[in-house]
Amino acid sequence: MIRILVVDDHEVVRAGLRALLREIEGMEIVGEAGSVAEAVREAARLAPEVILMDLRLPDGSGIDACREILSTAPQTRILFLTSYSDEQAVMSTVLAGAAGYLLKDIGYRVLVGAIRDAAAGRPILDPRITEPVIGRVQHAEALSPQERRVLDLVVQGKTNKEIGAALGLSEKTVKNYLSNAFQKLGISRRVQAAAILGSGRIPPE
Repeated sequence: MIRILVVDDHEVVRAGLRALLREIEGMEIVGEAGSVAEAVREAARLAPEVILMDLRLPDGSGIDACREILSTAPQTRILFLTSYSDEQAVMSTVLAGAAGYLLKDIGYRVLVGAIRDAAAGRPILDPRITEPVIGRVQHAEALSPQERRVLDLVVQGKTNKEIGAALGLSEKTVKNYLSNAFQKLGISRRVQAAAILGSGRIPPE
């Protein structure tokens, strides 16, 4: 059973998701929240496997909630479900450790599949969001094998601390690898890179 926490400041949206997922086998909405503070509190209390998170909340950003929740429960999979397709927001959620980013106008079958993918540890990004930035990557072949490994873990939603643990590096070293890699890619903002890299356009080693 996939235990789900719904975080959205609109009651109608929460009610709609409840109605939608109520009859889906293997899924259960165990709680709801309408703010960052409530999301953090309910995530700690309920320990859901998947959190459906809105991007904008009354007391802050869903990205802030994502970071705080994952800092104490890194196994939680946070899937952003929002109306905003802003590129920087997409990248910020990925770098914060989110499992994926979907627009609210997706079909219910796609949403159900995304929840299952998130619970299984697979990253999810709506191609309508990532495709417009595909063409921005330049000189990707200049990345070193270690930079590719670090970036691959970024795309998987790993934090710098988790990347360091996985590769036997310090957080400072991970940040240096990321900085060098982004320079080589010709990208000015970290947030742009994760969506592009998540598209699978980095050439194999």
